[in-house]
Amino acid sequence: MTVGGPPPWMRELVEKAEAARTSDFTRFEVPEAGGRAASVLILLADDEPHGPDVLLLERAATMRNHAGQPAFPGGAADPGDGGPEQTALREAAEEVGLDPATVTVLATLPELWIPVSDFVVTPVLAWWDEPHPVTALEPAEVARVARLPIGELADPANRLRVRHPSGWTGPAFAVGDMVVWGFTAGILTVLLELGGWARPWDESRIENLPVR
Repeated sequence: MTVGGPPPWMRELVEKAEAARTSDFTRFEVPEAGGRAASVLILLADDEPHGPDVLLLERAATMRNHAGQPAFPGGAADPGDGGPEQTALREAAEEVGLDPATVTVLATLPELWIPVSDFVVTPVLAWWDEPHPVTALEPAEVARVARLPIGELADPANRLRVRHPSGWTGPAFAVGDMVVWGFTAGILTVLLELGGWARPWDESRIENLPVR
């Protein structure tokens, strides 16, 4: 496992992330008023010899918003946070025990509105300089934690679209026993494009969202 600062290939990803617009990720415009501020942490690391991976968690099935859904660490902003970066790092520390001192924040992506929960989310792109064990600290909020290899997310065999009971259909990733969908899958889809990892896949593959 490599320990140290961001690798050279991250520079191009950071430049593209900083130039990204809200419309690159979603068709929903951020409302002029309303919406609760929140942040998520897109934490990349290098797990040799498997290459880069990203830290995800699975929300507890009992949560009011996004129950049972895979997600990046993150949550609503607190008044004393001082900005999206601090919110993302604080939430990751509370949820999975991430040590902020082991992380280098590289860029913030554009704000994204989630209509179903009325959160205005700022994704924060970061590099994990010194990866360490993490785990679900609050079982009432987090069911489990996983580091998913970028190579497996980009594998066409692991890509599909899922159909929600509401009728909504969107991109998803099936890696191991985790199906990543919704807001998180949307960000990962763009991240693969920005990082040059995306490969052609069968977008006609549509499956009903598994009930967890």
